Amino acid sequence: MREQVSTQIKTLPVTTQAQITQVATLAEQIWREHYTPIIGAAQVDYMLAHFQSPDAIKAQIDQGFKYFLAEVKGVPVGYAAVVVVPEREGMMLSKLYVRSDVRGRGAGQSLLAYAQKYAVSQGQDSLWLTVNKYNESAIDWYKSQGFHVIDAVRKPIGGSFFMDDFIMKKKLVPAVS
Repeated sequence: MREQVSTQIKTLPVTTQAQITQVATLAEQIWREHYTPIIGAAQVDYMLAHFQSPDAIKAQIDQGFKYFLAEVKGVPVGYAAVVVVPEREGMMLSKLYVRSDVRGRGAGQSLLAYAQKYAVSQGQDSLWLTVNKYNESAIDWYKSQGFHVIDAVRKPIGGSFFMDDFIMKKKLVPAVS
């Protein structure tokens, strides 16, 4: 049985260039391992360069994204990002990625809980996300966390690549004071 690490997880906002670099390093590791079999190396390279590089992450933060970094004993193990998309109801969970060696041990749940708490603090009543239609493990995990599929979308992202995703949503319950 895998040891739970959730009690050892520290989740904090990404505010420094060093943290942005840590997130980009995690993205490189996680994306190459997890997404290459799903979308291929060429699209992974494209997405890392355009959406997960230090410059891309900094630009997203400047545009209103809030990034969170999860650490276990000071070592980065995952990250998440949320953003309000004006034309959609609720807050978008834009990113939630965890290293494979700690998956299933509470890191993803900790990041999701942090993102949910942040969304509620910003007056949001739901979280929504997009997930690749062929990323079955993530879809199953999000369903186990209370998300449900509300739509599907196929959207060009440049470089002749497409995002072929489900849109999933979860209603949030404000914390009782």
